[in-house]
Amino acid sequence: MEDLLAVYHRPSDPQRPLICLDEKSKELHGEARAPLPPRPGTPARQDYEYVRHGTANLFLWFAPLEGRRQVKVTEHRTKRDWAELVRELVDVQYPAAETIVLVVDNLNTHTLGALYETFEPAEARRIAAKLEIHYTPKHGSWLNMAEVELSILGRQCLTQRIPDAATLQQEGSAWEAERNARAAKMQWRFTAEDARIKLKHLYPTLLP
Repeated sequence: MEDLLAVYHRPSDPQRPLICLDEKSKELHGEARAPLPPRPGTPARQDYEYVRHGTANLFLWFAPLEGRRQVKVTEHRTKRDWAELVRELVDVQYPAAETIVLVVDNLNTHTLGALYETFEPAEARRIAAKLEIHYTPKHGSWLNMAEVELSILGRQCLTQRIPDAATLQQEGSAWEAERNARAAKMQWRFTAEDARIKLKHLYPTLLP
């Protein structure tokens, strides 16, 4: 926890961009019956029944010091999906960066091993050499700023029924574009000193 909090308070460095990455699943629901549009004096109506269309995965990476984020919808959230996204960060989003400082949780797909299971060894090593990975502690995923962004995304545009992955990507991309246009940044105020006071129960008790 303290390692991650120290990372969050580093000054901005274009050669070492800070990227927080997280993912969540989203159930896809279609309409069992066509909704009724609003009319004068009558609100829109939607049947309580819906049709399940499986689930999709939402990856979201967030550069808090830049106010930049991107949503990507995938069918699954496997090691390969994660590895492909990380390669895109390295080669497409931040090709000029010396190192990407990457914050992720402890999900078993978030490992350098995932790169080697997806790409040839030389390619995996090339990508891995561009990463400085910091993990949130167990039960501490709330320390990942990408999780905060996912929560905002969920509240602002994912509460309605979404029938398929293409619509989900459209909704995510529209939300992403609006927040990026405002360069909505995040300033992390919780420090290690705060943690030592407010989360004192997590620290070992030293014997005299």
